[in-house]
Amino acid sequence: MTGTGPRQPSRRTPPPTPPRISPLPFAGMVGLACVLFLDLGATIVLRWWAVVLLVVIWLGLFVLACAWWTPHPRRLPWLSAAGFVVWVAVLLGATVVSR
Repeated sequence: MTGTGPRQPSRRTPPPTPPRISPLPFAGMVGLACVLFLDLGATIVLRWWAVVLLVVIWLGLFVLACAWWTPHPRRLPWLSAAGFVVWVAVLLGATVVSR
């Protein structure tokens, strides 16, 4: 016998845990969907070209969100917040211009 001490029973190694899925990209996409409804609902108070501008900006944010889904998931909620800020700015700008 080699004097290394008592032999330990072999234990099964637990299977690796799957990586935790972040809810942030999902929250960002839900926020972008809400911003789209705000943009399209603004047809009541805005002219058609302003709504088209809002939808084009939203499309750009959506494409960027799809590109950032995996590499930068924490940034997606900020994109929806940016879309909301743009919506508020356009509505306030239209209110100021119409007076």
